[in-house]
Parts: sequence; C-alpha cells; structure tokens
Amino acid sequence: MLGVIGWELLAPHHTELVPLIAAAPAIACASSGRRRCILLLGGASLLFALAPPTELEPDGDPKEPYAPLASCCAIVGVAVGGYLMAGRKVRLVRELEQLRAVAAAAQDVVLRPLPARLEGIELAGGHLSASRGAAVGGDLYEALATPYGVRVIMGDVRGHGLAAIGTVAAVLGCFREAAHEEPRLAGVLRRLDRALERHLRARASEECPLERRVDEEFVTVLLLEVGPDGEVTALNCGHPWPYRLYEQPVGPAMARQAAPGEVLPPLGLFPLPAELPIARWNSLGAGDTLVLHTDGAEDARDAHGTFFPLRRALSEAAGPGPLVPAAVVAGVRAALLRHTGGRLSDDVALLALRYDRCPLSAPKALTRAAADAHRA
Repeated sequence: MLGVIGWELLAPHHTELVPLIAAAPAIACASSGRRRCILLLGGASLLFALAPPTELEPDGDPKEPYAPLASCCAIVGVAVGGYLMAGRKVRLVRELEQLRAVAAAAQDVVLRPLPARLEGIELAGGHLSASRGAAVGGDLYEALATPYGVRVIMGDVRGHGLAAIGTVAAVLGCFREAAHEEPRLAGVLRRLDRALERHLRARASEECPLERRVDEEFVTVLLLEVGPDGEVTALNCGHPWPYRLYEQPVGPAMARQAAPGEVLPPLGLFPLPAELPIARWNSLGAGDTLVLHTDGAEDARDAHGTFFPLRRALSEAAGPGPLVPAAVVAGVRAALLRHTGGRLSDDVALLALRYDRCPLSAPKALTRAAADAHRA
C-alpha cells in the first residue's frame, strides 16, 4: 500500500494507480488468511482511495469524475471476496489438520515408536519415506520382549510409498503375535510366510488397477533373537545383513557388516524349505551395537550417481566414546539426506540395538565358619 501511494504521489499527472491498492487485501487473503487483517487492509485502502487531491495533483481528471468511486468499488469487491475466501481457507486448514492427526495416529499404529530400552538392550529406530508427507512406507521394523528373548524384525516390501502400507501392516501384525507364541524363530518365519500368502490372496480377489500385480509381490525379512546371555540367532530372507559397531578407545567406532549364514529367497516368491538355515552369532558383549537397515540406505545416490557410503556414515555417526543408538540413527539420517539432497528414490529404515546387560557373577560358596559368622 505504501508503495502504491508513493508511486501515485510522485508519478506524472493523469496516472491512476490507486486501484492497485486493492491488491493489499488480496495478498493478505493469500498469505495469512486472517479475516481481521483483510478487513483492516480493506478499510485502509478505502480511506486512501477517498483521500482528497494533494498539492502534487491539485485537480482531478474531469474526463473521469467517477474514477474514485470505481476504485472504491474494486477495493470493496476484493475485500469481500478475500473475507469469504479466508473463511473457507480456515475451514480447509482445520480439516487438513484433523486428517493429518488421523493419519499420524494410523501410521503410529502400523509402525509403532520403539521403546528406549528393552530387556537390557537400548533401542533407536528411524524411517524415511520416499512419499512426501508420509511417515510410513514399504519398510518395516519392530522389537519385542518375549519369553524367548528380544525378537527383532527388519523388512522391506517390494516397491515403496503408500502402496506398500497394506503389506507392511499384514507382516507386522503377524510378527507381533507370532513372536510371543512361537518358541523357535523358525516358527515365527513360517507364520509370517503364511500371513503374507493370505494377504496376497485377499488382494488378488480385489480388482484394483492402481496397484501392482500380486504375483510380483515379495518381502525381504531379517529376524533376530537376542537371548538373555547376548547370544544372537538370525534368519535372513533376502535382506541385507546388519552392521556391527565396535567401540574404539581413540577415534570413531569401527563398522563391519556381519555375514554369518545362508540367505533364503524373499518371502512370497517361493515356498520355504523344510529345514531353515538358522545363523548363530557370537554372544554380544556389553556395549556391542547392531545396526539393521534396508537396501534403501545402501542404494541411495546423489546427483552424480554416487552411492551413499553407509559404513563410513555409521562410523562417523557413532563417533568416539560410548555408542548411543539414537545418535547413530540421527547421524546416519542426516548424512543420508545431505547426500541425496532430500530426494529419496526408495524408503529407508534404520534400527540400532546396543547390548549393555552385564552378566551376573556366580554366587560364591561360603565356608562353614564364614556362614556362622554371617549369621552371628
């Protein structure tokens, strides 16, 4: 408004720039959307449009005696239209906030936040979706404390984004039930295979041309079981093996990818064999950290086509000193976003587990004299 008024006062005679003041309430409607701001700007625009001629323009244009009236009508029309549009905008924003709250609650149910600690294991997880505005995509992870130890799943559904959420929900729902009921990790994997088969069969009966073919659907799965003594049991169906971080007295931690056993095909492509190759690792010591990830972290590229250096990013994120899972996940996510410029071609999931349970020492047998003295 000040710019238009200054232009009007300093411009040559016979120039009508006052109608441009009507842009002020329109801009207020497009930017802030507050009705009070639109009314104030509309009223101020009317006052400036009805202001008497100044010394720089002592006489009005006799050929256009109704120019001020036309300017006022234009300002009133824009202000009224902006006022009505602002009300509609406020209603739409409220509806959008409600939908976002519902979507966030639904996404938290599918991919629940991990607890900070679980049976002597410190946990931290993170997820990046390739679909803008979505917190859940085609990657999945979960960690549960069961009577058989802490059981962890990390998986990746074929594809990414919103189209894979249905399969993610089916696999996670089955794991959360089977992990508590099956005494062996092989039984959990067979339950997951049957659940995925039922889910794909149900999807095949629905005619949905927007979704990809069901016969091309598969899920890579990595199952881990960490016992009370730190012993790790694993089953792998086409998923990348995790990295193991070792604390160093000087400098950043050392990252080394574990490859302890045979890898089965992804679930959904072929039936599971009768004998499942269960991998058994060396027991974790206090401070040992495992980082599970999906292939989206290793396959991410920058603008020049360079792959993301996951191992180096893990070492730099861990840093010197004691390992903190939340810091490792946050550091890798930040490095990944910097490397790709925020443009992800696939979903990324990270899960860090730090085993810090100290083994209890065996009780020492007391001699008879020491026992009598203790009772005394």
